[in-house]
Amino acid sequence: MHRFIAFALCALLLAGLCLPAMAAAAPETADERLSRVTQTVKDTLDLDTEAFTDFRGNVYEQELGTVWSLNWSGGGSSMSVEALEDGTVVSYWRSDNDAASLYRGSGLPVLPKLDAAAAKRAAEAFLARVLDPETESVVLDEPASAERLNSTACHFSGTILLNGLPSPLSYSISVRGSDDTVTSFRRDALANSFLGSVPSATPAVSQNDAALALKGTLKLELIYVTDEEDGTKAVLRYVPRYGETLVVDAQTGKLVSPAGDMGMYARGGENDAETPAAAPEEMKSGLTEAELAGVEKLEGVLDSAALDRAVRKEAAYKLDGYSLASANYRLVKENEKESVLCTIRYALPENEDGFVGSRTFTVDARTGEVKSLYSGALWNKDAKSAVSADAAQTAAESFLKRFSKHADEFALYDTNDNTADGAPFYGFTYARRVNGYFFPENTCTIQIDRMTGAVAGVSYTYGEEITFDGTEGIISDGAALDAWMTTYDVTLAYRSQPKKLDPAAADEARLIGMGYTSFRTLLLSYGLEREAWLAGVDAKTGKPIETKRFDAEIGYGDVAGTWAAQEIERLARCGVGYASEEFRPDKALTQWDLVALLASTQGMRLDPEKAEQDERDAAYECVYRMGALKREERGDDSALDRAALVRCLLDSAGYGPVARLDGIFACGFADRADIPAGQLGYAALAQGFGIVKNDRYDAAGGATRAVAAVMLCRLMERDA
Repeated sequence: MHRFIAFALCALLLAGLCLPAMAAAAPETADERLSRVTQTVKDTLDLDTEAFTDFRGNVYEQELGTVWSLNWSGGGSSMSVEALEDGTVVSYWRSDNDAASLYRGSGLPVLPKLDAAAAKRAAEAFLARVLDPETESVVLDEPASAERLNSTACHFSGTILLNGLPSPLSYSISVRGSDDTVTSFRRDALANSFLGSVPSATPAVSQNDAALALKGTLKLELIYVTDEEDGTKAVLRYVPRYGETLVVDAQTGKLVSPAGDMGMYARGGENDAETPAAAPEEMKSGLTEAELAGVEKLEGVLDSAALDRAVRKEAAYKLDGYSLASANYRLVKENEKESVLCTIRYALPENEDGFVGSRTFTVDARTGEVKSLYSGALWNKDAKSAVSADAAQTAAESFLKRFSKHADEFALYDTNDNTADGAPFYGFTYARRVNGYFFPENTCTIQIDRMTGAVAGVSYTYGEEITFDGTEGIISDGAALDAWMTTYDVTLAYRSQPKKLDPAAADEARLIGMGYTSFRTLLLSYGLEREAWLAGVDAKTGKPIETKRFDAEIGYGDVAGTWAAQEIERLARCGVGYASEEFRPDKALTQWDLVALLASTQGMRLDPEKAEQDERDAAYECVYRMGALKREERGDDSALDRAALVRCLLDSAGYGPVARLDGIFACGFADRADIPAGQLGYAALAQGFGIVKNDRYDAAGGATRAVAAVMLCRLMERDA
C-alpha cells in the first residue's frame, strides 16, 4: 500500500550541492528532501557519482514512512539505492560496464575463482557503514556460493542482531569475485517494518523458568512408523503433535503466540463471493485412441458406462443429478505390477454464478473399485449446515465399513471441521490401529457434505505386507518428553508480535486509516530453537531420531595421498564427482565412468556402480546435450584412451569446432609425430589449456578415473 512520486534533479545535485536553506519553520520541499537524503546516502556509502550522467529520485510512501529510490546511470553503468527519510540505506545495487557477465547453457561449467576471506572483509566493511553501530550487528557465515559452479560472486545472508540478540530483521549482500566489490545489498529496517523501538535486552524471566513453561507446550504421540532401514517393518516412536507455536514473554513470563507478517491485517482480505475449492488439474495425459482400443480389448477392463454403473451402486455418493462428464484411462505400474485406472469426472449443471460442482473418482478399470474421490464445491459461511457433525461422523463410519474389508482395524484418528468458516465438507481421518497404537501411514480420510450428507471425498492407503514391532520395553511419556526437550535450545531473541492498533496514537491512527487493525512490534522472548530436523523419539531406546537428508557434499575414503587427490577433492567441493564413498582413482576409465562424471557437472550425481538403467539413460542424454558424445557413439563399457578423453572434454566445453579446423595448430609434444592428424587440434588445445602438462601426449595411452578428474579439473579452471 504506497503512493509513488517521481522527481528529476539537475546537474548541480549530481555534484552534491544543496539548495539554499529555507526558514527553520518552513517544511522541506520535495527537492530539498531528495537533496538531503541523496547527500546522506553518498556520505554513508562514500559514493563517487561523477561518472554518471543521469540521476532520478523516486519516493514511496509506505505504512510507517517513506522510502526514497535513488537511481544513477551513464556510461553503460548504473547504480540504485533505497533509503529511508533519515538516509538509512535499505538496499543497494550496482552494475558496471567493465564487469564480466557470465552466462552458460548446458555446456561444461567453470570452477569458481573466489577469495571467500577477501569477500567477507569487503562485506563486513560495507555493513559497518549501513548498520546502526549502537544496536545492530551481524555475524557473517561462510558464503553460500563460494564453491558453486560458474559462480562469480560470494553471497552472504542472515539475521541482523539487535543488542546482540537474534531478530526478525534479515539481510543479504553480494560481493563480486573479480575485485571484491559489493554489488548488491538488502536489509529489513526497524523503522519501516515494526512499530515502536527496540525493547530492552535484559529479561526479567530466567532461562530455566522459560524452559519449564515451554516444555509444557510440547506434545508427543506414541504411534507406529515405518522403519527407515526396513520398509516392511513398523516400529513404535514418539512423534510431535504440532499445534500453535508459543514463546515466553521475557518480561512477564506469560506464554504468547508470536507472529510475523501474519500479525498484520489489512482491510479487503475477505470476499463475500466465496472462492471455490481448488480442483485438481484435468487429466491431460492418457492413452491414445489406439492404446485405449487395445486396453478395452484386454480381458476384464470395463468401458466407461460399466464403470459408471459400478460407482453409482454406492448410494452414499448421492450422484443423482450428476452427469458423467469424462472418463480417462491410463496404465500405471506399481511394484512391478501393471494395472489400468480410470479417472471419472461427474458434473452438476452450472449454477447461476457459473460454478460447476463436480465429483472426480479414480477407479480400478477392471473391477470398478473406487480408489479415491475428490469433489469441487463452494465455501459459504452464511449457509447453515443441514447435517450435524455427529450425523456426518456416523455416515462416514457406516461408509468405511462398506468401503474397506479392513474397516475393523481402523479407528477415528483426527477430525477436520471448518464448516463454521464456510467449508463445504466435514473431514474424518481413520487410522489403522495395532496393539493399541495408531499407524497413521495407513489411513482412510472421508469427507461428508454438510448440506446433503453425501460422501464427497475419499483417500485410502493400506499396506498388506507390513509387520509390527512388539510393545515390550516402551519408555514412559515423561521420559520421551525429557529426551525431546533436550534437543532444543531455549533462545532469547527479539520476535515479531502483533499489536492491536490504538486510534489515539498518531502513527497507529494512520495505519488504521489504511485499513489495518494490528501491526508488528518487537517482543523480547524465549523460544525453542534447533538446527536439525528430528522425526521423534525412539520408543524403546529413548534416543531422538534425526531425519535423514540428502548430503550435498562429496567425500571419498580412498583419495587422500594419491597423486590426483587435490583435483578430485577440488571437484568434490563443487559437487562434481560420484555419489559413492570411493572414487577408485586407479580404475581404468570407461565411457560410462566419464559420462557419470560429466553429468555431475550438470547437477546429476550418480554412483556408477549402482545406477539403474533409467539413470544411466538420463546421464547419457545430459552428456549428449553437452556435446561430449553423439548417440551413435554410446558404448557404456568401452575403455577410453587419453585422446578420446581429451576429445570428449573439449567437445563438452564447446571447443570441438575449433579443434577440428585443419592446419592452424602447432603443439610441442615430444610425440607429436605419433598424434593422428585429426587429433592435432585437440592435442594443441589440451596443451594450451594445460589439460595435458606432460612432455608426451600419449594419444593411445590408457586413461584412469584419476586422469579424467585431473583433466576435467584443469579444463574447468579455465577463465569464463
